[in-house]
Amino acid sequence: MYRPLSLFVGLRYLKAKRKNHFISFISLISMLGIALGVTTLITVISVMNGFEKELRARILGAISHATIQPIGQPMFEWRELVGRVEQREDVIAAAPFIEQGVWLQGRGSTGAFIRGVDPEHERRVSEIEQKMIAGNLDDLVEGEFGIVLGAGLAARLRAGLGDRVTVIAPTLKASPFGANPQMKRFTVVGAFEFGEYENDSALAVVHQADAAKLLRMPEGSVGGIRLHLEDMNRAWVVAREVSDQLEGVYRVRDWTQERGNLFQAVRTEKTVMWVILSLIIAVAAFNIISMLVMVVTDKQSDIAILKTMGARAGTIMRVFIVQGSLIGVIGTVLGVAGGIALAMNIGAVVPFLERIFGFSLFPGDIYYITELPSDLRSDDVIKFALMSLGMGLLSTLYPAWRASRTHPAEALRYE
Repeated sequence: MYRPLSLFVGLRYLKAKRKNHFISFISLISMLGIALGVTTLITVISVMNGFEKELRARILGAISHATIQPIGQPMFEWRELVGRVEQREDVIAAAPFIEQGVWLQGRGSTGAFIRGVDPEHERRVSEIEQKMIAGNLDDLVEGEFGIVLGAGLAARLRAGLGDRVTVIAPTLKASPFGANPQMKRFTVVGAFEFGEYENDSALAVVHQADAAKLLRMPEGSVGGIRLHLEDMNRAWVVAREVSDQLEGVYRVRDWTQERGNLFQAVRTEKTVMWVILSLIIAVAAFNIISMLVMVVTDKQSDIAILKTMGARAGTIMRVFIVQGSLIGVIGTVLGVAGGIALAMNIGAVVPFLERIFGFSLFPGDIYYITELPSDLRSDDVIKFALMSLGMGLLSTLYPAWRASRTHPAEALRYE
């Protein structure tokens, strides 16, 4: 009896009487619609976050956060520069590299990128050592012309450990028969697999000294340095600051320039999915509007009696705002709980469905990812919950305003 009138009446209207079960059925459908929309939205966006996280880990395990390369000349004092760069707090490690597009020929042939590295420095800026499926990064010894191939590249060349692969570089050398491309035979000493197509099918790694000889670069020189940073989201800013500290003119590139289009596509897909799945919640919100309009029509005489007893228009509005908002709140709470539970256990749910229906969502012979990754983020959950609550609240305004405009005399004329 001590509850506010609007809350008391609004809660009573949620309970169905014998004559208006249909209205209560619509209320239930609206509640379940909001719950389903929020659950689906949280689960799908969490899975897409997991895909983005997995993709980023696989790609950035092979490429660097940023690269700094001198323009028009090789880099000679790279040891000193690496030491200076690594003194920065926002730089975890730096490593020299040489990179060039080449043509590889074994039992098969294909184009690829060859990267010359120093094994000691390389393991600090990439995860190639952890991704080795054959051989070891230390097998790249200066002067022995060993080569480590990506798994997909090795399959194209039909090359295994100990096989010889001819590397044809775009640099030319003079001969009695004219200018010919520089060629060198390398021995396959290892293979790696990052689980990302471009790295695995188009990248080969050799010792930087062997790469310099192949490309006819001055002895002891490299093509630039690669940076592994504390915060990869500041890669461009940090790389520019590093290049400004070094003498000379340098070209700066970061990971967003190398693979930024791929991550932008993932973000665009997330936005599109967010818009599409939000329509489920919007449909449920329209159901709330329909339900409240019918309730207002059904309760005309009750509203008129409340007004004759002194209830103000604002009180009448709050009655129906309470009724509609409670549907939105209950649906949102159920949706958030269901979404969190499903997103956290999606890795177990999908195999269960695959066993029941007899299909494989991610066949191992086609996809590198064989299970659904999920990355549940609290800010996404809060954002979706607030959006659902906002839609539920907005859907109550028109019916509540219409109820507050009821004229007691007209409503009670035929009673």
